[in-house]
Amino acid sequence: MRLALFTFGIFRQPAEHSVNAGFHARNDAALAAAEQADGFIARSGYDNEPGPPLWGLQVYPDFYAERGDGWSPETLSLWEDLESVAAFTYHGLHAEAQRLGRTWFVDPEWPPYVLWWVGPDHTPDWAEAVGRHRRLHTDGSTPDAFNFSTAFNPDGQAAKLDTALVAQKSRRNAERLTASRAP
Repeated sequence: MRLALFTFGIFRQPAEHSVNAGFHARNDAALAAAEQADGFIARSGYDNEPGPPLWGLQVYPDFYAERGDGWSPETLSLWEDLESVAAFTYHGLHAEAQRLGRTWFVDPEWPPYVLWWVGPDHTPDWAEAVGRHRRLHTDGSTPDAFNFSTAFNPDGQAAKLDTALVAQKSRRNAERLTASRAP
């Protein structure tokens, strides 16, 4: 089994507003860091952008509010396990971006992300991700759509993060990033 992750946010201002410059300055580096992270498998690309293939038509949750630019930040990716996602999300470059998130994003009335398990040969598309996101919002954490606070293993049983493994993976991620920046 593989772990799918969908994230979604809405900018406070239109995407190209100067208040979002910090987000844009970090975005490509954060995506590259994810791709180098321990346990990362793949991610969907985006409409009309170079990079990985698009996993189906890109759609947005019902919470999407048009700001005049036709898009909002969202990601869809596959990972090996909960600890890999947590190590990337809560440590390093992405953690720095999260700390600054209130500068860029509205306070959500919806879950900022959703996790769910998929089979080894299944690649979720954007519509599936949005459906899982809606399910988490309406039903709370279930084995079909959950968050880190109330996580589930691939068998649908309650799961807790192995914090020692998260720390180990975050150290490996930092080492990889340092090595990739070396001359």
